[in-house]
Amino acid sequence: MSPMPAAETLPDLLRECAAAAPEREALVVGGVRWTYAQLAEEMERARRKLRGIGVGQGDVVALLAPNVAEWVPVAFGALACGARVDAFNTWVKAYDIDYLLTSSQASVLVLADRVRGNDLVGELRKLVPDLSKPSEVFPGLRRIVVLGDEGPADAPAWSALAQGPDEHGKPGPDDAAFVLYTSGSTKNPKAVPLCHGDLIRNGFHIGERMGLTAEDRVWFGSPLFWSFGCANALMATMTHQACFVLQEQFEPAVAADLMAAERVSAAYLLPAMVDALVTAVADRVRAVTTLRTGLTIGRPEEVERAITRLGIAELCNVYGSTETYGNCCVTDHRMPLETRLRTQGEPLTGVEVRAADQETGALLAAGEPGELQVHGRLTPGYLGDDEANAAAFTADGWFRTGDRGVVNADGTVSFVGRITDMIKTSGINVSPAEVESFLAGHPDVAEAVVLGAPHPSRDEVVVAFVVARGGNLTAPDVIAHCKERIAGYKVPWAVAIVDELPKTGTGKLVRRTLRDQAEKLVQDKLKAGKP
Repeated sequence: MSPMPAAETLPDLLRECAAAAPEREALVVGGVRWTYAQLAEEMERARRKLRGIGVGQGDVVALLAPNVAEWVPVAFGALACGARVDAFNTWVKAYDIDYLLTSSQASVLVLADRVRGNDLVGELRKLVPDLSKPSEVFPGLRRIVVLGDEGPADAPAWSALAQGPDEHGKPGPDDAAFVLYTSGSTKNPKAVPLCHGDLIRNGFHIGERMGLTAEDRVWFGSPLFWSFGCANALMATMTHQACFVLQEQFEPAVAADLMAAERVSAAYLLPAMVDALVTAVADRVRAVTTLRTGLTIGRPEEVERAITRLGIAELCNVYGSTETYGNCCVTDHRMPLETRLRTQGEPLTGVEVRAADQETGALLAAGEPGELQVHGRLTPGYLGDDEANAAAFTADGWFRTGDRGVVNADGTVSFVGRITDMIKTSGINVSPAEVESFLAGHPDVAEAVVLGAPHPSRDEVVVAFVVARGGNLTAPDVIAHCKERIAGYKVPWAVAIVDELPKTGTGKLVRRTLRDQAEKLVQDKLKAGKP
């Protein structure tokens, strides 16, 4: 068992690691290899650059970037200024950026110029045509900085920023470090603050369940801007002074090569990743003899497939959400296989989970399925959303997950399914209400309903039923409209243009009928060869 770090803030955690193991590798990504001493110096350099453009205590730095080396030092440098970091997802279009910048009230935006096919600067220009001038739309946004060596003429490049005064901020353990944006049953993504001290403590306990030590090398190929990344994998790795092996974009063959070359010992996986690795490079992953542990989610057969086909003998099954710092339950890596398949383990140290009757709120005995509720390390509450907070937290301070599950007699927790309408596609939460609201803005859409349907490798996919105004709108038209304007993971995988939506005599939508139709629509497209 490793000792709990003494640090209570993220910048101090990195400084503690650098003092204890300066020459140990901390971060490997692309062509960059930084020891803990070098990563700490990169953080301090980023802090001075951000101080040079006025970032200080209480500011908000929005970070819009993929898994590049700069992500960690920029984020930690902002935190070392006493600022908060709002991590934005890189699939955003102008529609999404508008909401995120308005919600975050960001003082500074640091962004990559583009991510794969998504021109982030181009999308931003639709809202802020001149990046060098104050924006009437976002009056609090003082500076825009583009990562890399070269930026557009009207915005400075990160590498060109001059260093400012060597001043430190003073974040506290209960201050928000990251704010992450998560979709649920509401129209817009909710802003979820996660605090310094609990990020460290939760990450440490996750790493303990995985059996991490300072000798481990942890592979991660999902986005850092998810809680799975910055609140979970990064924290579990750093609290154990291990090495974080980061892949910018998941591709199964590249992942297998990287795992082998870096002799990784732990991997963070999602069902879609497992499917891709097993299908394309299972033998190559199994040949990485150092790979022994990690985390994944999914149905028992999906977890078993990862363990047996990829040869990750001590892989842990997990349960949690952004609001619970990524995970609140993790199976111990030493648990019998059957326990790791049928449960998500016991709550982490310092966390409690209970099951309650969804209608009455009455607490249920062990073994009785109900709504899972969590107490302990939780977000202090959604920012600026009293209505969502009232719905999400019970009177006695427990978080209502919206998930159905069982607390077993042995203290382990078993996830059963979701109670809410939220869609989870390839590990990403999608709010049906948000996509419906977007579709309602199309001039040729009279009504739209969005829901999830099962998919063999993506868990669920987004399906939209659209009533058109007039007869010219087609399903490809709807999909193309979405692809141009909203984040890719929100784009409906399948669309049906219908004459009317099924409703009761009182006008209430009959979702059960649509769910059956959505499943058939997905099955038909799969049979036709769409992956």
